[in-house]
Amino acid sequence: MFDLSIFTTYEAWISLITLTFLEVVLGVDNIVFISITTDRLPSEKQHIGRKLGLAGAMVMRILFLCVASYFVHLVSPLFTIDLGFWHHDVSIRDIVLFAGGVYLIYKGVTELHSTISIESVKEEERTGRPAGKRIGLLQAVATIMVMDIVFSIDSVITAVGLADHLIIMIIAVIFAVLVMMVFIDPISNFINRNPEMKILALAFITLIGVLLVSESLGFSTGIEVLGIHLEKFIAYLAMLFAFITVLLRLKHKENLRKFNEHSEGFED
Repeated sequence: MFDLSIFTTYEAWISLITLTFLEVVLGVDNIVFISITTDRLPSEKQHIGRKLGLAGAMVMRILFLCVASYFVHLVSPLFTIDLGFWHHDVSIRDIVLFAGGVYLIYKGVTELHSTISIESVKEEERTGRPAGKRIGLLQAVATIMVMDIVFSIDSVITAVGLADHLIIMIIAVIFAVLVMMVFIDPISNFINRNPEMKILALAFITLIGVLLVSESLGFSTGIEVLGIHLEKFIAYLAMLFAFITVLLRLKHKENLRKFNEHSEGFED
């Protein structure tokens, strides 16, 4: 079924390494979404929810790759919107991106409201766990699998453009998911342990939703940097800067706490 002799060429290995790297980078938003979604699970089910969510996402992505030849139809116009000042050929891909983007905006805004509202803060202080509606394991995994279709569109199109062989694409996806499985728990726990990081993650989810809607409406430059759309690349850089800033803030708070404890001990 697969021609494994391609791995005797250096081009195949370069494609595999490049695709694996891009799958990990493009999977950052997916990791954040999984972290936020599984945070609604009971604490004892969050670990398995993250692993099953990533496994389900991997299955969805591989299935998506297996019909990669159909992508030419996904970007073919279904109908055209012409308002004079705005002209856009709408494809299946645009509809999927628009629906997914609207959902991410809704998810990000509602979760942000839930996180910072006075009622939620009081409930979290009273119960010692994040406020908000609890969900079941099956619902969390199903949500992650469905949303991975939206998250995987860019990475799959990138894979199809960079590699000529399906087996390379599939192996890259598997390697990338295995890497994400290693880091999903510490990343999720870190996000959920620190309110500042959770707010930043939710802002990132909302921003990605806005970018998806914008792209679906034809407001994308089409320029790519390292296989990532320019708009997303800029957003990733901005969020990286914000992430480093929050890390420094958390470090400052930790140092201040230690200093105060030391001062109190010295006075005693």
